[in-house]
Amino acid sequence: MAWSIADVARMSGVTSRTLRHYDEIGLLPPAWIGSNGHRYYEEADLLRLQQILLMRELDLGLREIQAVLDSQIDRVAVLREHHQRLLAERNRLETLARTVGRTIAELEEDKGDDAMTKINRPENLFEGFDSAVDDEARERWPAAWEESQRAAGAMTTEDMERWQREVTAQMVRFAEFMVAGTPVDDPAVQAEVRTHYESVCRFWTPNADAYKGLGQTYVDDPRFRANYDKIADGLAVYQRDAMVVYADERLS
Repeated sequence: MAWSIADVARMSGVTSRTLRHYDEIGLLPPAWIGSNGHRYYEEADLLRLQQILLMRELDLGLREIQAVLDSQIDRVAVLREHHQRLLAERNRLETLARTVGRTIAELEEDKGDDAMTKINRPENLFEGFDSAVDDEARERWPAAWEESQRAAGAMTTEDMERWQREVTAQMVRFAEFMVAGTPVDDPAVQAEVRTHYESVCRFWTPNADAYKGLGQTYVDDPRFRANYDKIADGLAVYQRDAMVVYADERLS
């Protein structure tokens, strides 16, 4: 059975103009051309078009697609590979959607929430701030710890809530980088780390070792790790690793 170019365009949602372009570049020639000059496609051509569209969804260029199709004979193997990549992309998008949705819900909660709800809100991750530097900071950097206490004490309730919302928003941005597979030494990630460091400096000014120690606290302290993992699994480790890169390159 054969289908005209109009039929294929209707079934696939690909315009006739695009199908003609695919023919012109050798990506999807029709099975045959009728005496009226119309292109006709058979089942094998429709399967090839499906594979083209799948790879286009994965952002492959037309030349890359043609190279893949010309080198792969086993259509089932090709489709299975595409299927796995689509499932991975679906999981990535679902994780990102949960991250953003969770944070929207947190930020939209009323100030009148009960205490238990507020404890579980990630924007309260650094509430009181002494837990952020914890006992290690008090022992290793006593002057910095005292500085952080004075800075936190000078903040109004509104200032603290605003800062906590900023912290949550930044955690989401780190999660987006992580879910997208962005390396921790990528300039965009490091720019976000710089913003994080500047935020920490509102309370105390850590050197390289102290900043690395703070990042390790996010991973080791169950309270911190749990709150990071509420946004995205593995986020504490990802941000810790990004902070290490920043400390080695900018603070050492």
